[in-house]
Amino acid sequence: AVGESELLTVPDGWKEPPFTREDNPKGLLEESSFATLFPKYREAYLKECWPLVQKALSEHYVNAMLDLIEGSMTVTTTKKTFDPYAIIRARDLIKLLARSVPFEQVFRILQDDIACDIIKIGSLVRKRDTFIKRRGRLLGPKGSTLKALELLTNCYIMVQGNTVSALGPFSGLKEVRKVVLDTMKNIHPIYNIKTLMIKRELSKDPELRSQSWERFLPKFKRKNLKKRKEPKKKNTKKEYTPFPPPQPESQIDKELASGEYFLKERQKKRKQVQEIKAKQADAVKKRQEERNKAFIPPMEKPVVKAKKASTEKKIDIEAIKEKVKNAKKKKLGALPVEEVKLKMAADEKKKKKK
Repeated sequence: AVGESELLTVPDGWKEPPFTREDNPKGLLEESSFATLFPKYREAYLKECWPLVQKALSEHYVNAMLDLIEGSMTVTTTKKTFDPYAIIRARDLIKLLARSVPFEQVFRILQDDIACDIIKIGSLVRKRDTFIKRRGRLLGPKGSTLKALELLTNCYIMVQGNTVSALGPFSGLKEVRKVVLDTMKNIHPIYNIKTLMIKRELSKDPELRSQSWERFLPKFKRKNLKKRKEPKKKNTKKEYTPFPPPQPESQIDKELASGEYFLKERQKKRKQVQEIKAKQADAVKKRQEERNKAFIPPMEKPVVKAKKASTEKKIDIEAIKEKVKNAKKKKLGALPVEEVKLKMAADEKKKKKK
């Protein structure tokens, strides 16, 4: 008896049998065709590799035409074509050729387990400078990030202009699309690459295949480390009032309030002269104070009294004098007195013995 879980799982190394003429012996009823344009700079390369393209498609009984005047490539089915999906693969082939993918990689699209995905990234970012930075982040320094992504997904990836062309197995294409879209949303591809590396290691363990991998996968959270700089001058909106602001007072209103309006011309002139003289007196006073500052002596520092020498340790002067006298009597290199006496006694004993 075979369990239901075993029936639902696909065994390792299993492949779907290829589609042969026996599966569709009568062929197709109608002729199908697809055409695509290519840029001018691809014309020279397509001229060189077009015989190889025709040879690869002829094995699946699909015709290919290159029109250099219109700048287009066309693929059509024939009466001998038995695989209905062959024309779809041929359409993808000419699309990839138009997007600068080399023929060495393109001809793999004709295999059953290989597909392609063209991801449009031009409209995902508004600013052109930001778009170029994020597209460069997808490539990485010297193409290292793109190479790591190709190794983990088993896909060939081509970043060209406003599109990303990917060619490989279905599971790998799904991961490539996710990484590309996240990168254009300002999520660094290194986070997705780390997740793919962990998944690759977990898939090798047969016990973990039927379990959830969420506990092993890292969870990255966005951190806004830099706060937005606040402007020095903040423009605060005033409260809305339906009434207009009060009109500023005119010169006549001010004179009426102070009583100057009713003075005569002589009195007004006399008052103006007095105000001018008062201002001049203030200016002279300030100027005099500034000049007198040079004659003010600076503040002297307070005198610090010298501390008396501590008389706690008394020095014996007499003992020092005696030591100096004894040192003067001695000759340099002379023996001490006791040793001299002992030496003299020994010499006398020797003489007596003789």
